[in-house]
Amino acid sequence: MAYATAADYTAYSGQAAPPDDIDRRLERASERIDEMLFASIYPTDDAGLPTRPEDVEAMKRATCAQVAWTIATGDEFGVAAAFKSVSIGSVRLDRGGSGDAPPPRYSPDASSILQRAGLLPGYILDGSVW
Repeated sequence: MAYATAADYTAYSGQAAPPDDIDRRLERASERIDEMLFASIYPTDDAGLPTRPEDVEAMKRATCAQVAWTIATGDEFGVAAAFKSVSIGSVRLDRGGSGDAPPPRYSPDASSILQRAGLLPGYILDGSVW
């Protein structure tokens, strides 16, 4: 179940129309939001959805931010950063070394929205390891 609708995404992004596959993208982005909220505590209904209007709004905005980020990066599944280079003609993929950072999975804006709303118990560390 997505935390946002196509209309929410259009309003958030300022685009005239959402992508054709927006419903699927919103579902996928909502999965990423659920991952970020794994240890969070907030009131929910019987379906597990947030009940406070400010939480609903934050989750909706974070979901839209996650979709916008995956569209902007062109990496909906967080796998492109796993390769140092990619070629299409005669297919050539160079995998990153073992010491390289894992591919980013979460939108920095989505994380920030949830953090400011008080929904995250800590910080999302996504990217390079220390």
